[in-house]
Amino acid sequence: MSSYNILLLGSGGRENALAWKLRQSKLCKELFIAPGNPGTAQLGSNLNLSITDFEGIKEACIEYQIDMLLPGGEDSLVAGIYDYVKNDAQLQHIIVAGPSKDGAQLEGSKAFSKKFMQRHNIPTAAYQEFTEANFDNGIAYLQQHKLPIVLKADGLAAGKGVVIAQSHDEAIQAFTTMIKEALFGDASKKVVVEEFLTGIELSVFAFTDGKNYVLLPEAKDYKRIGEGDTGLNTGGMGAISPVPFAQGAFMDKVVERIVNPTINGLAAENIVYNGFVFFGLINVDGNPYVIEYNCRMGDPETEVVMPRLQNDLVELMVKMGEGKLNEVTVTHDQRAACNVMLVSEGYPGSYPKGKLMTGFDQVHGSILFHAGTANKEGEIVTNGGRVLAITSYGDTIEDALAVSYENAAKIAYEGKYYRRDIGYEFQ
Repeated sequence: MSSYNILLLGSGGRENALAWKLRQSKLCKELFIAPGNPGTAQLGSNLNLSITDFEGIKEACIEYQIDMLLPGGEDSLVAGIYDYVKNDAQLQHIIVAGPSKDGAQLEGSKAFSKKFMQRHNIPTAAYQEFTEANFDNGIAYLQQHKLPIVLKADGLAAGKGVVIAQSHDEAIQAFTTMIKEALFGDASKKVVVEEFLTGIELSVFAFTDGKNYVLLPEAKDYKRIGEGDTGLNTGGMGAISPVPFAQGAFMDKVVERIVNPTINGLAAENIVYNGFVFFGLINVDGNPYVIEYNCRMGDPETEVVMPRLQNDLVELMVKMGEGKLNEVTVTHDQRAACNVMLVSEGYPGSYPKGKLMTGFDQVHGSILFHAGTANKEGEIVTNGGRVLAITSYGDTIEDALAVSYENAAKIAYEGKYYRRDIGYEFQ
């Protein structure tokens, strides 16, 4: 195999983990990250480009002779970066590890993904969808719905467009502000109302060429800001892999009832889909249901999945581009990989930026993935809500977390916060 110039789009902890994995490949010639962060700068060349600036991305692809494009997040995929590249004579030779705009609708529209699951008999929560046009019907539906009630903004809302209402009044108020007052902007012009499922959530990841797929290590992330899964939802406060119950009969059901029908359904509907499929699942009494699809890897799950994936990621992308993932056997590191996310004071609400970070040289035995940091005159400062993912290996989940927590204490900045109970159900 020849070597490849690779452009990775994004600037978070997920992209730092992907860059870390790509850099290990003997097939990776030059690695560029747009816009990247101080962590990715240690692994390749950061480019000052927005992930939705397709013209700028085109210029960079030509200038740096890019052979392979990996969009880290959903925004560029939902906006159609795959189609843009494949419809441009100067770019169409580039391998794009991401779905077409149609395929990205699995994440870009909750209503689309729900209808897709219905068409292919994929188990998910019962639902209805409403807009301003049938607003009164929505109110009536909510008034008779059993509690709690889940309301989801149809479009992209940066992981925050979900309300779990514990009363009918709360549900009606949330529904009204989502549709009438654009609580989540255009994303909540349409609202999906779902039944609430009780169980333990997990994330399963497939990497597909549109026909064949391989399964990557599964993970579980922790979304709530507070310990014991309390408080507001965040982008993720930590993750563990493997997930103890994700084996044997349960995983057989995941593959038979969810993964196979999804990949086969995309192919049957002639939806071009390459790259990652993220299955947000819930285990309800031993049976898996789909809560949501994402069209890319998760964050902070990527920061534990990539360390456990033993295959060469660039080689997987080459095989994907050739439509030959059926020739690949994926192997997973038998150790656990777990991470803890350091966040800024005030997150997920408003938070300060620019806080000086120290202690990096004190960290031993963990991998540091930068999520929301910046380089200011040679010093690392905070630059986001989620600041740094600290990932460690261990023979058990408990062992891996112990190392991450030991190192979490060594990184210092004003207002540092992290959850001290990641993986609590499995300790």
